[in-house]
Amino acid sequence: MRLTRTLILSAAACAFAGSAWAGPVVLRANPVDDDGRVTLGDLFEGAGPAADVMVAQRVGPSVVLEAGQLQAQARQAGLDWANPNGLRRVAVRRAEAPVQGMAEAPAASAAVQPTARAAYRPGPVQQVIARNDMVRVTYQVGGVNLAVMGKAMRGAGLGEPVAIMNTASNRVIDAVASGPGQAVAGPAADVARAAPQQFAAR
Repeated sequence: MRLTRTLILSAAACAFAGSAWAGPVVLRANPVDDDGRVTLGDLFEGAGPAADVMVAQRVGPSVVLEAGQLQAQARQAGLDWANPNGLRRVAVRRAEAPVQGMAEAPAASAAVQPTARAAYRPGPVQQVIARNDMVRVTYQVGGVNLAVMGKAMRGAGLGEPVAIMNTASNRVIDAVASGPGQAVAGPAADVARAAPQQFAAR
């Protein structure tokens, strides 16, 4: 009986060890990965020994992670992310690798630089809104926060402009895609366009 109780206590201690000793970490401002394997080190500063723990696989130019699931995965690896901004999603993009030979080229060699720049062709941005999707458009200015539902007139990726037709008034709203089924208009659209990976996760 005593042996059984000892085994149960040991199992419980192992199960809660990760959360009990979780170290606080900070989400990187612009998470990127360079090999398709999204790890805790790609996402968090100060991940330490857990930096190589893989939490997702990116198959396109970017991947969007649910913040709640990411928080749970981090805690399992012994990391404590408090999510102080209340983010809903976190987008991870492909790191832009430098063109081979560009770093070795002399700075004064103007004839070589245009050729090197032309060699890089960024891939398409992963769509978060498809044509005819129903999209929630948020408009926020000062203390006023309005939201309407509308139909997307075209597809769009994070931070890309998208026209949304208000299904109630049939008016077209110029917005910016901020996440799956989400868009923003007004002053917030500039923020979403400049830093889509952070705005989208809110």
